[in-house]
Amino acid sequence: EVQLVESGGGLVQPGGSLRLSCAASGFTFSDYGMSWVRQAPGKGPEWVSSISSGGGNTDYADSMKGRFTVSRDNAKSTVYLQMNNLKPEDTAVYYCAARTFSAPRYWGQGTQVTVSS
Repeated sequence: EVQLVESGGGLVQPGGSLRLSCAASGFTFSDYGMSWVRQAPGKGPEWVSSISSGGGNTDYADSMKGRFTVSRDNAKSTVYLQMNNLKPEDTAVYYCAARTFSAPRYWGQGTQVTVSS
């Protein structure tokens, strides 16, 4: 079956860093672009970042530009999100998703990121 398993979340102080991973299986990973989406308590989902199927193109929400870096390793069927200079407003559950050109197709269960002193 299709699986997307996020890991790497946790508690970090403001200004700190975390590296999230999303391990995929059950589908042809290299055929799909990948996205990270987050949802903070009491708020709706917010798009964070996307990367093209081959990894050559990346994009970020404005508030993440310069702080977050998305990458992928198709040989390992894994997508990453390096998060630096974390802020309390980054606190959320972070989800990875495999997407077509227009919409996500598969979703992971999410990993909690908490930024607090």
